[in-house]
Amino acid sequence: MLSPLASPRFPHRNCFMRRCAKPGLGIDSLLLVAVLAQILFLHVGVFCADQAAASSAKTAQTQQGDNAAYNAFVAGKYKLALKLATAASKKGEPTAFTLIGRIYAEGLGVAKNLTTAAQWYAGGSERGDPNSQYALGVQLMEGLGVKRDVKQAAKLFMAAAQQGHATSQYSLGVVYATGRGLPTNVKQAALWFMKAAEQNETQAQYDLGSLYRMGEGVRLDETRAAQWIGRAADGGLAAAQLEYGLMLYLGKGVLKDEKRGAEYMLRAAEKGNSIAQNRIAKLYANGLVFERNLVAAAKWHLLARTGGVADMRLDIIVANLPADKRKQAEALAQSWRRRVSF
Repeated sequence: MLSPLASPRFPHRNCFMRRCAKPGLGIDSLLLVAVLAQILFLHVGVFCADQAAASSAKTAQTQQGDNAAYNAFVAGKYKLALKLATAASKKGEPTAFTLIGRIYAEGLGVAKNLTTAAQWYAGGSERGDPNSQYALGVQLMEGLGVKRDVKQAAKLFMAAAQQGHATSQYSLGVVYATGRGLPTNVKQAALWFMKAAEQNETQAQYDLGSLYRMGEGVRLDETRAAQWIGRAADGGLAAAQLEYGLMLYLGKGVLKDEKRGAEYMLRAAEKGNSIAQNRIAKLYANGLVFERNLVAAAKWHLLARTGGVADMRLDIIVANLPADKRKQAEALAQSWRRRVSF
């Protein structure tokens, strides 16, 4: 029988293992370092420019209220927003600097210019705006439009985190976990993950739960691990949905509930998580939780394989399908790809 746990849990993270492995660490610690290195890569990389922008917008809305520049920005009148924000910046308004930085960072109504964006974020940072501090920290961490300076990036994350900026609290936790900008301190990483998690930062909830599962930086506690990973799963994070689904399916840190576990794994699979797609394929192939359906199993296996998750046993099942059933599975997989591409 095919187990839904037959393949490695995190094959997509293995490439970080070699880069981050340190002498003397056990396999769990190696996995932790690898996972957290990937977190830093994903969270503080180019992808984070979008998060910085969204974070800036959210806080700007809270702080500025009926501010004319912000209202023009929301209305898509970027040139007017730039003009009004420039006037406000001359009066020393911190959020005006942040708004101008975002306009240049995203190229809204102007040519995209990360160097100019960084200059404006620097002005906002000097005046204490946490969104500017976070956004400039992102650019410094990855050398986007500025010379890379991970230590200064860490200082900016710290300044914003101390003001309660959730995304910066999470980023600071990652800095402590990976030692990129500050000395490695997993206990401090857990502390800042906790602060961010309590503000519903889903990635922080997931990673805090992972620390509890491994007993790194906190006391090993599978119940608390399940609670935090479950919150991240309910927040829509696909990786957490897979992990929480597995915990439910196996009864790890939570009452065993195979049906609910499969439902969470299916959510992750629908979001494109290749490992979850592989697990769902196995459940269908073996008639576990779901009624046995080899066409559905083949569909999810084909998707998982495209995502890099190999499975020889499922390959054999697909190869032995009648030609019409194989074509049906391929059509279903293609239909799924078209749907998620929109």
